[in-house]
This record gives sequence, C-alpha cells and structure tokens, in this order.
Amino acid sequence: MSQARSEYEDFKALAPDAYDAVMALGQAAVKAGIDKQLLELIKLRASQINGCAFCVQYHILQGERLGMSADKLNLVVVWRETPLFSARERAALAWTEALTLLPGGVSDDVYAEASAEFPEKELMYLTSAIASINVWNRFGAGYRWTPPARKPAPQAAAS
Repeated sequence: MSQARSEYEDFKALAPDAYDAVMALGQAAVKAGIDKQLLELIKLRASQINGCAFCVQYHILQGERLGMSADKLNLVVVWRETPLFSARERAALAWTEALTLLPGGVSDDVYAEASAEFPEKELMYLTSAIASINVWNRFGAGYRWTPPARKPAPQAAAS
C-alpha cells in the first residue's frame, strides 16, 4: 500500500486532539527526567506483548539512535533469562508487564520491586509512559500500521 503519508500521520491529521493527548502523556516521563534508554526498553516490551509491529520496529530504531546495544534490544523479550539488564531495568520491565497484562493485576512483589527502584514520583511518570505506549499499541495494532523502514546506512566515501 503506497501512500503519500503514513497511517501514523493519518492519526495526527484525523484526530489531532487525541494525538496530542497521547503524545503529551508519553512525553511527561521524558520531561520528568526518566532515562530515555529505559523508556525505550519499556516501550519495546509493551509493544512486543501487544503485538504492535509498528511500535516494536519504531522503538528498536529509537533505541539504536540512543546508542543501545543490539543485544539489549534483541533480548528484552527474554529479559528474565539474561543478566544483561540492571535491577532498575528489571523492575521497570516487570512493572511494564504487570500494567500491560492487567487481568492478573499487579502483585505485591512487582509493586515492591518497582517502588524499591523508583521513588514515588518517578514510578508515577514511568507508569504514565507505560500507559502511553499501551495506547499507541492499540492504534498501531488495531489499524495495522506499517512498521517504519530502516534507513540505509550512509555509504563510506570511496578512496
């Protein structure tokens, strides 16, 4: 399907107030100083759980732009099985899974782990970022947004 603009841009054009609200919710954590790499990890994990191909690819590309290793980005899906993630990242990923898979609620253990790693204000902003990506996932998966293409690496100049 070849279009002049993406499905993502259609959302912005068709429902600008809704788009702005979701953007503002997601940006709150960044403005509050939550680490951008940590935010990409939680956005990637929620997007994997929700099956949003657009968001998975988007957050992999964002993570790469922020200098995250390919190993970390590739292994977030199995974060419990590798020592690659810090205690803070593990707490954030567990919190993300609990808030994304809400039918089971949030266990006391997951809450205790998250609140041990994040002061109350940070945990609130982390929660806002998780809420935001879950909203984006509903649009991306629901409307089957096409994942963004990886831009080709610039070719080295011939000597």
